Amino acid sequence: MTRTIAAALAATALAGCASLNNVETDVSSFSRWPAGRSPSTYAFERLPSQQANPQQAQVLEDTARHAVESAGFAPAPEGSAPDVTIQLGARVTAYETAPWDDPFWYGPRWGPRWGPYWGPSPYWGPYWRYGYPYPTTTIEREVAVLIRDKKSGEPLYEARALSGGNWAGGSIVLPAMFVAALRDFPAGSPTNPHRVVIEPPPAPTP
Repeated sequence: MTRTIAAALAATALAGCASLNNVETDVSSFSRWPAGRSPSTYAFERLPSQQANPQQAQVLEDTARHAVESAGFAPAPEGSAPDVTIQLGARVTAYETAPWDDPFWYGPRWGPRWGPYWGPSPYWGPYWRYGYPYPTTTIEREVAVLIRDKKSGEPLYEARALSGGNWAGGSIVLPAMFVAALRDFPAGSPTNPHRVVIEPPPAPTP
């Protein structure tokens, strides 16, 4: 986990003031869940790196809790051993791209953001134009879920979900991605990756 996870979850300006589109994810899921076994109690398991950052780990667990419990699991009572443990992971990366970073854009570039520039045309040959080729920000997100049998430590279900876009709304997107990652539970999917579309809950009004 990185600090960008907490920052993405705190970026609710877009999510709080406007309705968001459905969250499209590419999910890969694999299952060794025993036939006839029902989901029971769970507890989150933190890796050493997550134990070193308990506040970030708590944010991640709170983000995934709705998806986990919607899959049929219930928190283990205080002081009792859970039936399974669940490891979580998340990555949020934002990077900026600009037309002049593309090798197919060539010719003079006057000024950092504007001026005459020219490049390949959908028709034949290069063409001249004036414009403002501002850079754009792309956000890539990935979440991971690993469910283990508590007694044996055997991995029973593994899933990853990936999504990208150029809008924020981290407080809605990441929870929806965890829902997508667990959509195939308990059987898993024979086709990986596959597209899963999740309709996020209504955004709160600011």
